[in-house]
Amino acid sequence: MTNSLTIGLALGIDAGATSTRVSVHALDGTRVGYARAGAGNPSAHGLANAVAAIETALGEALAGLDASSVVTSLAGISGFVDEMVPALAKVWAGHGIASGPRLMGDTVIAYVAGSPEPDGSLLLSGTGAVAARVTGYQLDVIADGLGWLLGDAGSGFWIGRAGAKAVVAELDRGASAGVLVELVVEHFLGAERGPTPRKDADRIVRLAQADHMRLAALSALVSQAAQAGDPLALGIARQAAEHLAATVRRVHRSGPVVLAGSVLTSEGPVRQAVRELLAGETVTTARDAAGAAAWLAARDLLPEADRRASHAAFTAGP
Repeated sequence: MTNSLTIGLALGIDAGATSTRVSVHALDGTRVGYARAGAGNPSAHGLANAVAAIETALGEALAGLDASSVVTSLAGISGFVDEMVPALAKVWAGHGIASGPRLMGDTVIAYVAGSPEPDGSLLLSGTGAVAARVTGYQLDVIADGLGWLLGDAGSGFWIGRAGAKAVVAELDRGASAGVLVELVVEHFLGAERGPTPRKDADRIVRLAQADHMRLAALSALVSQAAQAGDPLALGIARQAAEHLAATVRRVHRSGPVVLAGSVLTSEGPVRQAVRELLAGETVTTARDAAGAAAWLAARDLLPEADRRASHAAFTAGP
């Protein structure tokens, strides 16, 4: 690194539907502050709650640091709304930071967490699923990301719902054996089993309808059952991977494919199958998104020779 990378701090924010992360770095990529707080998605949790979460994480990440040394900052925000711009500018000013952060959606940040290349594609599967083509660090084309009811094929929710559907169908036929069946019934009913498999199916249906987001939690059970060789779970995992690979092929043209989201960053049958289906492509895995936001914020301040080299340090995470 050159000696010009000694003054000033870069700050990155990854504000999502479940948590907010703030990462503070020297311009050579060295992390000097990091903090987490609650959900920072204003569309899902309201503007005031999202701003409060970001402010909490910001204050903790800057503890013991001179906030006036922050020379650049960028926030990737899930569910971004325009009202975040003046709200965060006020928060930044309150901490003594000269100017508010540059704001963008979280899709490009998730891509940059896995690659310093300006052009490539993101394939994300967490609770939801989306693919995107990134061109010059800007969102170009997007595929799926249509939500749990009508889209998100191959997402954690899709996998969990497919698992529950397969198990309910087995119970409806009178079957009550198999790794996936046992795991799902245990998840919903515990030890309170009915007199027949059909009665268990009816109760699972009622519980799932009362709280559909419980289905997303079943994704881990499908993975567990697939790793144990359960044929129902193996079929679901393969179908999920095929959906995800097909989605990213709709947008991908060149450059790396970055895998992001809990389904694709955790070792398991879906990640393995996706990598097999994308054989021949350069496939990388997203690392810390808050650090990626800090790298993208700092990028134009870095000598060109140092930009790519510093990416790994920025995205290493806590």
